[in-house]
Amino acid sequence: MSLQQDIMVALKEAMKAKDQTALTALRAVKSAILLAQTESGAKEELTEEQELKILQKQVKQRKDSAAIYLEQGREDLAAPELAEAKVISQFLPTALSDDDVEKVVVNIINQVGAQGMKDMGKVMGLVSKELAGQADGKTISNIVKAKLS
Repeated sequence: MSLQQDIMVALKEAMKAKDQTALTALRAVKSAILLAQTESGAKEELTEEQELKILQKQVKQRKDSAAIYLEQGREDLAAPELAEAKVISQFLPTALSDDDVEKVVVNIINQVGAQGMKDMGKVMGLVSKELAGQADGKTISNIVKAKLS
């Protein structure tokens, strides 16, 4: 079953259960996917990689919002954002640990022969492509910087 079908099933279940947090999060994801489909013109199916990027973006937006709310002492606004991020995260593949990401980064640095920070873009591109959906860009970036500096 495709990701869109999984989201539609979850959306129906959330409607039946009257789970407003899940409904809000899943409707936002559905909207983002439909928007991405129509941007390309015709009603094309998105690739799995594109769908994962959309989900990651949705989770990141909610976590960033929650962080801002927490900085301002607004736990009442941060809690729903984190709950929505958790709902959306269930459709993402399980995240790799930092050690696993580090192994992939070291492997790609050796393959490319990266020497320093000047090769960071090349390494980041390859690592991000290989770990699509399994690690966020910030984690990858921090590990690549540590290894190249």
